[in-house]
Amino acid sequence: MNLKAYLQLTRPANIITAIADILAGVTIATFSFSIEDINPTKVVFLCLSTIGLYGGGIVFNDIFDLELDKIERPERVIPSGKVSKNNAIIFGILLLLLGVFGAMANSSLSSLIALAVATCALIYNKYGKHHSFLGPINMGLCRGGNLILGMSIIENSIPQWWWIGLLPVCYIAAITMISRGEVHGGNKNTLYFAAFLYVLVSTFQLFISFNLGNLLITSGFVILHIYLIFKPLVNAISNPIGPNIGKAVKAGVLSLIVMDAAWVSVSGNIFLAIVVLCLLPISIKLAKIFAVT
Repeated sequence: MNLKAYLQLTRPANIITAIADILAGVTIATFSFSIEDINPTKVVFLCLSTIGLYGGGIVFNDIFDLELDKIERPERVIPSGKVSKNNAIIFGILLLLLGVFGAMANSSLSSLIALAVATCALIYNKYGKHHSFLGPINMGLCRGGNLILGMSIIENSIPQWWWIGLLPVCYIAAITMISRGEVHGGNKNTLYFAAFLYVLVSTFQLFISFNLGNLLITSGFVILHIYLIFKPLVNAISNPIGPNIGKAVKAGVLSLIVMDAAWVSVSGNIFLAIVVLCLLPISIKLAKIFAVT
């Protein structure tokens, strides 16, 4: 078995960003509850759950894209024959099952959220990606659901803070819109709208941190996040060719970790925020070995 090929299918660098989502969601739950209420073992199970959900979703993305990838990206794992389509399907199913049952170790609500995320991922892979408006929203719901999955560590936090899960919808929708120009080049108006969505997310982070009295701590993380995503995005706007679009997408995906660290900092827990931020170099290192997009 070609282990590297199977790992490539799951986009390991991206999976690290999904783990950061869970940690951010767990911390958001502490906006209203004490961190002492958090069970570390259950956090681990939720992280395993998101590994399965994200990995499985990405595997099925490549399965559904097989015919197109044979033309546009024949070097990818499935069209190149490194992993057969049937084996990829089995692998994807096992990962999604890990996602649902891993969440069940926390609660039945968590497993239902995980099942909803898995369903959204499959709908996006089969149908959503082909729709210019609903597709980005569909993909964003996957990431927003992942954040809420983290919040489910304390179920009573969800009624108060669930709406924060809408902000990753905006962020991922922005990345998804940008990524549509990755092969053939992008549209400047689309890139400008994506920039607006990025700013919207950061503004809400600063607003909530201000209300919780942690604006100073959060500002540093938000500034870092804006720098990392806007530097390649500005280049893409200036010259919206495929390679520049690809760099903007890659920066947006990897910088999810910084956005999640900013959410952690909103709680005032700068130590945990730095711990989440330390996932970034790990993701960047993996991105040099395995493709991100």
